Amino acid sequence: MIESPHGFNYVEFSCIYPILEYTYLPFEKEYDNFIGNKIWNFIFEPGNIVYPLLAVTLYGISLPIGTKFMKNRKPWQWRNQLAAWNFFLFSFSTIGMLRTAPQVLHYLSKWSLKENMCNDITYIYGHGSNGMWYQLFTLSKFIELIDTFFIIIHKKPLIFLHWYHHVTVLTYCWFASSLSAPTCPFFSSMNYSVHAFMYGYYFLMAIRKKPKWLNPIYVTLAQISQMIAGVTLTALGFYYYSDSKKNGYDCAIEGKTLTAAGIMYGSYLYLFLQFFFGRFFTKKESTKKTV
Repeated sequence: MIESPHGFNYVEFSCIYPILEYTYLPFEKEYDNFIGNKIWNFIFEPGNIVYPLLAVTLYGISLPIGTKFMKNRKPWQWRNQLAAWNFFLFSFSTIGMLRTAPQVLHYLSKWSLKENMCNDITYIYGHGSNGMWYQLFTLSKFIELIDTFFIIIHKKPLIFLHWYHHVTVLTYCWFASSLSAPTCPFFSSMNYSVHAFMYGYYFLMAIRKKPKWLNPIYVTLAQISQMIAGVTLTALGFYYYSDSKKNGYDCAIEGKTLTAAGIMYGSYLYLFLQFFFGRFFTKKESTKKTV
């Protein structure tokens, strides 16, 4: 048990619910002692923001190079590799969801939303098995850049929403994690959940086993729901932040992380809605007019 600066004690989640004890690996619970604290210290070091910035810079440079390389070449036939990649991310996201979402729900049942948004999260969520999965969430945004590799080699349309999302989410996740933003557990568990569904869908598509009832519109609706939740939580965060300044109580939320989240989720919501109506409604309306 560790006491945070705000007086809250961190307890390993499997100790809160002993029935879950056998679902956790010893490595997860001993993660802090092994490497967890070293990774947090690395993320918390302000100068290390250069690493995600370098990653997205190299990513941005590689896009036109890769597209030009494939311009006069036939698409690669990497369906099996794509299926394996999507299955890996589906499995990773599912486990991440099962590790983080229950803890978020636990503290929502224990404290008000205001307390969850304002409390110091470093020792509430940031250690033990759950701390491991929040770290892995941040680090996974680096490897998710590989998604674009498969789009380029298969010569699929590389839309603005795709690469913009990858660049901004990586930068924001590192930035917010380095400041222990109280919104991080909410955003992480939501993203794990949506990605579990999304990559599961992509895996079934890659192996040609998608059931007929699983319409792609459900994936986009899940993504839009995440953005609406993100915008709502960010707006509430601004309210609690302003109220704390006005009434003089402690609130761990910082204005700069909220501003970054507002820009990110606001732009995502706009772009996903634009994609949603463009893909699922505009074509149908054009077809009707042609007929």
